[in-house]
Amino acid sequence: MSPRSASVNEELRRRSRERLLQAAVELVGEHGYDATTLGDIADRAGSARGLVSYYFPGKRQLVQSAVHRLMHRTLEEALEREPHTEDGRERMARAIDAILGLARDRPVLMRQHMAGILQAEGFMQCPEQRRLAELLREVCVRHGSADPDTDYPMLRALLMGAVYAALVPGVPMPVPVLRAELFKRYRLDREQGVPPDAGAVSGETCDMDLSRFFATGSPPDCAEGRPDPSAQSK
Repeated sequence: MSPRSASVNEELRRRSRERLLQAAVELVGEHGYDATTLGDIADRAGSARGLVSYYFPGKRQLVQSAVHRLMHRTLEEALEREPHTEDGRERMARAIDAILGLARDRPVLMRQHMAGILQAEGFMQCPEQRRLAELLREVCVRHGSADPDTDYPMLRALLMGAVYAALVPGVPMPVPVLRAELFKRYRLDREQGVPPDAGAVSGETCDMDLSRFFATGSPPDCAEGRPDPSAQSK
């Protein structure tokens, strides 16, 4: 059997990493951060436990990367949904609704994420976080920002503050109230984006299947039923 090409090996590694990211958001969302171990994540992902440390320095870094992945893919999906638009105000509205929607629909996961950022390790840079930053900065540009290097950090801070306010145990602020305040700041109409009552009208519920946000399908050149070679210890 001829050796796999470099591109196939890279794809195997990418899919293995994404399986770990998906497993992390699923388990932390189900059980919380403290009750989730790296072994649990590896088992859910179908990976060797030693493989986790190959991609991530520790659990905190893995979970932050996983949540940033979910956030940037959720935002990306919201911005590109039909009907597609280049209108800056509509795209800002969609961005706000996408992030607030995560606080509403995945409170355990997002609460753990916010708590992790406040730990000593703080806010960690990773490819997933950089992609999220690029998307939010682009939203500011499309919205008409003359100084996106200043306006993007403010948008990020406002969204993080709103998520925190929505998730404070005992005294959470309603997401519609937070949405109205952000919409007022950015001069958006209530009907733009995804209004809070849109789901109730259409009967939509939170989609718990996260697979569309993570490229975890069958890797190339892996025969059906044969173990994924990337799942072996490095």
